[in-house]
Amino acid sequence: MCAAKKKPSDAEAELEAGAIAAEELAAQFPELDLPIRPPFPPMEAKSVEEIPTGNWVYEPKWDGFRCLAFRDGDTVAMQSKAGQPLARYFPEMVEALLKLPVQKFVLDGEIVIERDGHLSFDDLLMRIHPAESRIRKLSRETPSTYLVFDYLVAQDGQSLLEVPLARRRVLLEEFFRKLGKRSSIRVSPSTGNREKAVAWMTELAAAGFDGVIAKLADAPYASGDRTAMRKIKRMRTADCVVGGFRYATKGDQVGSLLLGLYDDDGLLHHVGFSSSFRADQRDKLKQLLKPYMGGSGFTGRAPGGPSRWSTERSGEWERLDPKLVCEVQYDHFSGGRFRHGTKFLHWRPEKLPEQCTFEQVHPAKSDQGPLDYLLRTA
Repeated sequence: MCAAKKKPSDAEAELEAGAIAAEELAAQFPELDLPIRPPFPPMEAKSVEEIPTGNWVYEPKWDGFRCLAFRDGDTVAMQSKAGQPLARYFPEMVEALLKLPVQKFVLDGEIVIERDGHLSFDDLLMRIHPAESRIRKLSRETPSTYLVFDYLVAQDGQSLLEVPLARRRVLLEEFFRKLGKRSSIRVSPSTGNREKAVAWMTELAAAGFDGVIAKLADAPYASGDRTAMRKIKRMRTADCVVGGFRYATKGDQVGSLLLGLYDDDGLLHHVGFSSSFRADQRDKLKQLLKPYMGGSGFTGRAPGGPSRWSTERSGEWERLDPKLVCEVQYDHFSGGRFRHGTKFLHWRPEKLPEQCTFEQVHPAKSDQGPLDYLLRTA
């Protein structure tokens, strides 16, 4: 008798979500009678640290999937930044695009999903799944929104690639005015005011804002090129409790600090790590941590044990008395954790560990969702 297949836990599902090589998403696009056809290289951005000044147009940088949307009559294609088809993973968006009272267009934008008061990249990853039934279920439970920021082919079938961005933006806004208000397909904000773009970096952080995109106002659409667009990522900071540490792969040095945040019930949950230390700092770090070794560590979700990728030494972790607080810099927080490793900034001796809560990284509560908030305030 065959044993029943074990249902994956939420944690396992999160780990598996999106763990697919880009080449596995490759598939044929439908035939389209348009001046540009998929796969078509989208305009790309060069990363910079400061918002540029001059003849630039500024837009929000969204935490989502880049998507070019093509429509030719009753046929819709959706293309990722890397040139793969996306339509099968977002059937509700295909339906929304087909409902638009326009027969031809090509748009450039970002697909996002809103959940529990924030934009959820994890929910986007959950869509990349081989089972159509699962995708359909998720499309009903967590429907996507398409935020459009560029207009590449007009409704009369004419290419707009050589038209300057400032004019393309005017045409895009005219296009959407004719469509009327739609909840799932919306125009992303744009401004020529740099001060407003600077304000976005702080004021809109809690609603799911990921940074600023700057585009040259007089440039044509630079397909596959980084000359006309810049991206400035918003880096956040959080105060965290050090609940433990892992050893380095070799030697007896500290490899990484294990970070925690308190929930409303007073439980300290492991949320990530910081390993941004020089070799000469690691010896000193162990001396600093020694008085706290052998403490209670994490009282909620704890770090995992050794994995097949870790050595015996690097897989171990030492519990600490949760007394030390440090400030770290991070890019994204989702699924109850920092998505990537964090950068250690400094210690915060003036802050009580109990003050280090999830409230720092969770969006502020609002009567409206982050999309409504961002689109209204931007």
